[in-house]
Amino acid sequence: MADFLDYYSRKDIQKAILEASRDREVAVKYHSGSFGKRPDALNFEQDVFELAKQGAVSFHVSEEHWKNPLLLKPAMAKNELDNLRVGYDIILDIDTKFIEYAKATAELLIEALKFHNIKNIGLKFSGNSGFHLGIPSQSLPDHVNNISINKLFPETPRAIAAYLKEMIKSRLSEKLLDISTLQEISKATGKNKEELMEKNKFNPFSVIEIDTILISSRHMYRSPYSINEKRGLVSLPIKIDELKNFDLKKARIENIKSTMAFLPNVKEKEATQLVMQALDAINKRPYLIPEEQRPKQHYDELKASIPDEFFPECIQKLLQGVREDGRKRAVFILINFLKCLGYSMEEVENIIKKWNQRNYQPLPENYLLSQLSWHNRQSEAILPPNCSNPSYYKELGVKCQEDVCGRCKNPVNFAKRKYFAHLRNKPKRKLLKKGNK
Repeated sequence: MADFLDYYSRKDIQKAILEASRDREVAVKYHSGSFGKRPDALNFEQDVFELAKQGAVSFHVSEEHWKNPLLLKPAMAKNELDNLRVGYDIILDIDTKFIEYAKATAELLIEALKFHNIKNIGLKFSGNSGFHLGIPSQSLPDHVNNISINKLFPETPRAIAAYLKEMIKSRLSEKLLDISTLQEISKATGKNKEELMEKNKFNPFSVIEIDTILISSRHMYRSPYSINEKRGLVSLPIKIDELKNFDLKKARIENIKSTMAFLPNVKEKEATQLVMQALDAINKRPYLIPEEQRPKQHYDELKASIPDEFFPECIQKLLQGVREDGRKRAVFILINFLKCLGYSMEEVENIIKKWNQRNYQPLPENYLLSQLSWHNRQSEAILPPNCSNPSYYKELGVKCQEDVCGRCKNPVNFAKRKYFAHLRNKPKRKLLKKGNK
């Protein structure tokens, strides 16, 4: 206990915890594992030491930012919480008993976030054996489909966590099996092989959890520089390039010599693309329900790619090049659209590279290649955003022409309907010509 008090008496530690609690709900945890009163808040640096003297061992803060966290109360209605909430951070909580597995997961998640053009990523050791990745609220768009982002909680963090889990799943499986054999994983976890498998493949999320369903309003996580009440290790922010060589000794109380912020300060809405793609993907493939209950999309009925003459007008316009902002959203639409219509990745790459040269300013080649590379690794085709999604087509100046597309909800549906109608009518036209002769 004396070590804890000495640690929390440090002004730099008090300041770091206070800064991490700004506009957030705070809760303390005691040696017994029980929480203190909720809601609570920190107003002064000295509050940290005073609570520690009363037996608090760890400090927890909310993902959500509030106008006044002390106005929170149990069983509040969603609209009451929405009105009190002024923002939220995206916190990806990697939970596992094995630090090397947690590192591998964090590395892939960081790579996935960078793939979505997110440069400012917070990283910290959780204080146990996992890591927390953070995207600050300032990185999120103000609105999605004309709905305030502040009202899309917990939908947004749930969708992002589920979307990223699916994105890294196959590579994470490979990474973990490079670290340990299936037999070693079974022995270490106490699970039999059947419990570790899914459809005859190793399921990495049988030994690693990235919180999705449990994300809810007033969800909390351990504050930076807070001590884990069970292990006595510090929840330590670290730099991205320090992840590979991180070891638990660095999180010991006696080894904490200085402090740094967990969540970076940002000005750009750099997570906009991630938010829109995650919410769109979750609407089409709801990962939060059991896989066997998810609706499946099949595109293997196509024996050849559908010619561009059957593309809807919105896609035709996009292929002419983007004249203003929106190139990254456009490339997401076009790659998914072409894959769904039976185009090989080689064909997709050729089309996308030519399209890029028609834009008002071509996207950097390394960005384009990273997008194509990722899509090449995905075996299943995913529908592009629906026609009604204003964050894509309308904002890109290619609003759907309902009188042309009819009841089709997606550009893929339009192209396939038009193409198959053409195939059905084709034999009739041939017979008619033959008869006329």
